[in-house]
Amino acid sequence: MSERTCRLVTLGCKVNQYETQLVKESLLSSGFREAAEDEAADLCFVNTCTVTGEADSKGRQLIRQLAKKNPGTRTIVMGCYATRDPEVLRDLPGVFEVVSDKRELPDVLNRLGIVDIPDGISHFDGRRRAFVKIQDGCILRCTYCIIPEVRPGLRSRSPESIYAEVRRLIDNGYREIVLSGIHVGHYGVDTTRAKSGLPPFRLWHLFEKLDRIPGDWRMRLSSIEAVEVNDEFIRTAASCEHLCPQFHPSLQSGSEAVLRRMRRRYSIEKFLDKLEQMREQLDNPAFTTDVIVGFPGETDAEFQETLAACRRARFMKIHVFPFSKRKGTPAADFENQVAPEVRKDRCQILSDLERDLAEEYYQTLVGRELEVLVEGVSRKRPGWVHGNDRRYAPVEVPGTTDDIGKFVSAHGESAGRHQVTAVRVGSESIVGSR
Repeated sequence: MSERTCRLVTLGCKVNQYETQLVKESLLSSGFREAAEDEAADLCFVNTCTVTGEADSKGRQLIRQLAKKNPGTRTIVMGCYATRDPEVLRDLPGVFEVVSDKRELPDVLNRLGIVDIPDGISHFDGRRRAFVKIQDGCILRCTYCIIPEVRPGLRSRSPESIYAEVRRLIDNGYREIVLSGIHVGHYGVDTTRAKSGLPPFRLWHLFEKLDRIPGDWRMRLSSIEAVEVNDEFIRTAASCEHLCPQFHPSLQSGSEAVLRRMRRRYSIEKFLDKLEQMREQLDNPAFTTDVIVGFPGETDAEFQETLAACRRARFMKIHVFPFSKRKGTPAADFENQVAPEVRKDRCQILSDLERDLAEEYYQTLVGRELEVLVEGVSRKRPGWVHGNDRRYAPVEVPGTTDDIGKFVSAHGESAGRHQVTAVRVGSESIVGSR
C-alpha cells in the first residue's frame, strides 16, 4: 500500500492553529506524510475562520485552489465557518466532508483509519513558540461577534492534561508557550462552579501549576478581559517566574456609548483602573489590545474618545479592525452604519497613534536587560537577528542563524517606532534550539 499524503491549511486564530496541529499529529502517527510543495495530496484539511466576511471568502477561495492543485483529493473542512454554514462549503469542489460539529472530528478521522488521536500536541511546526489551547467556547453575547454561535458553551481542559502538554513541548525545545482559548479568562468556570463540588481552579491557579515546570522557558497569555483581572490574578501574575509581563485586554472602543451598543461589560474608567493596578504590582508590563473602528453609529466625537482612551492606556500595540457586518449578529442590523471611507480614515488615524504609543513604550526598555527569543535573521541588517522580548516588544540584536530558537540576553540601546535595538550581554544566555 502506497504512502498517503496530506496537506493542511489554517485560517484564523491561535486556537485554529492549535487544532490543525492536533489533526496533523494524528495523521502523521497513522501513516500519512505531508505532501511536498509540488506534490498533489491525497487528503486536504482546511480549518476555516468566520470572524469576518473576508475570512469566509478566503476560506471558499482556498478550498477551490486546493481542488485545482490537488486533482482527485478529498478535502475535509472544519472550523468556525464549517459550523456556521456547512451547506455552502459542501457544494465546493473536492469537498469530501464538512465537520460542522468538532465533537464529530474523531468519528471523521476514524472513518479515514485514524484511531490514534493524541491528548495534546508535541510540536508546533513552523513556529518558534507553541500555542496551547486551555479552553474552548464563549458564553457572552457581544453584539458584533458571531463566535458564541459557532463555539458555544464553555469547555476547559484539565490542568493535568495542560501540564503534561506544556512539559512535553518544553522537552521538545520550545522556549515560549502561549496559553490560548476562545475566552481564556473563563478557564475553569465550567468545571469549578459550586454545583460541581470541586475546589476552585481558575486561570491564576493554572499559572501557578505551570510555573513549577523547571527550565529556562516562558509562558505568555494570549488574551484576557479586564473585568476578569482580579486581585488574585494580579498577585499570582506578579509572583510567577515564567509568566511574561505582557497582557492583551480587549478595549474594542473608548466610548461608553459605543461599549453599551457593543454590549461590553465594563466602563472605560474601570478598564483603565485595572491596567494601573497591574502596573503597580508588575515590572513595567506591556499592554496590547483590539479596537473595532466604525462600529454602527460611531460619531466623530466617540472616535475621539477612543483615541483618548488609548493614549491613557498607553498601549504598546493596537490591533485595529474596521467594523465588519456578520449576518446573525445584532450589530449587522443596527442603523447608522458608518461609511467605508470613514472607517478607512479612522483606521489610519488610530494606526498612526499606535506607532506613537509603541515608540513611547519601546523607549522604556532602553537601558534595560532584555531576554530575546530569536525568531529569524534581519532582512535589512546583515549580521543581526530579530525576535521578541518578554514584553513582546520586537528587538533587533547582533547574531547569526545559530541563535534562532534560542534566548539571547541583550541590553536595550535605542528605540524607534517599530522596534528596540539592543546589544548582546556577555556571551549571551542561550538554552536549547529548534
